[in-house]
Amino acid sequence: MTALIDSWQRQINYLRISVTDLCNLSCVYCSAGSLPRLSHDDILRYEEIQRIVRIAASMGITKVRLTGGEPLARPDFVKLVRMISEIKGIDDIAVTTNGILLAKYAKELKEAGLHRVNISLDTLKRERFKQITGGDKLADVLAGIETAHQVGLEPVKINTVVMRGKNDDEILDFARKTITEGWHVRFIEFMPFGSCGDEGVETVPTAEIQERIKVLGKLEPVVGPAGNGPAKYYQLPGSKGSLGFITPMTEHFCATCNRLRVTSDGHLRPCLLGNDEIALKNTLRSGASDDEIKQLIQQAVAIKREEHHLSGELAPEVVTRPMYQIGG
Repeated sequence: MTALIDSWQRQINYLRISVTDLCNLSCVYCSAGSLPRLSHDDILRYEEIQRIVRIAASMGITKVRLTGGEPLARPDFVKLVRMISEIKGIDDIAVTTNGILLAKYAKELKEAGLHRVNISLDTLKRERFKQITGGDKLADVLAGIETAHQVGLEPVKINTVVMRGKNDDEILDFARKTITEGWHVRFIEFMPFGSCGDEGVETVPTAEIQERIKVLGKLEPVVGPAGNGPAKYYQLPGSKGSLGFITPMTEHFCATCNRLRVTSDGHLRPCLLGNDEIALKNTLRSGASDDEIKQLIQQAVAIKREEHHLSGELAPEVVTRPMYQIGG
């Protein structure tokens, strides 16, 4: 096995795969409303995803995260997890989910080889949950979190996108969960993203979030729970959980980026916040050899940029794909 090294000497060992563009929610920062969805034939088949992962593993990829859309909404998703878990060299399989179907599938997913989950949750209030996501499913998400703990999908991380005037008054409520229930909460700065329905949503800088949390006690830096994300972790006094902060807007983390992405329609994407892509699906379906697929993966690594252009100082590049196709 050889390591994948990009032009900036970063080792790439992490593959994020969007398995569907469909979702059972319509969150304000992700949904594209009436934009057309991909057809069944446009979406990568499970066997194709398995082959991509197998080839990537032979090149140094060791960690896989499955996303969407909502990955658990795709039929037989447990089967895909099992297929990936059988690939030599993959030592970590994780899923990012909205949690609605997690209580139903958590036990099967654990048995199939899933190691851990990240659950997107932006509010603890039922009516607000309906406003942000378009669905009355908060109880299902909370049940999913509890079941994930029960079956051992640890660490369970809660991803919270902070939006001024929409949910930033709940920052302390989420922070307290790390003390009272041992949650691992990660606050994520809102990113303006392409044509999605995020008009009027304002970023709350991480420095401000941390300042607000200080009323609960001093934030002590800690080694975060297992995973490969860019969060910086802290703990409050008496906390069994942790607080993570992800700062794509105010302090980007491109220098340590270790990932490639595969879109739901089969394109290799070096960066979430850029438009560079390598077409992969048609090559897969044309009978290409493993060596030809390896060449495409190498190309994707070679075109990774030093950093993205989404920040408070630089005009953001307009991302042409909706988030639900790329995967969060």
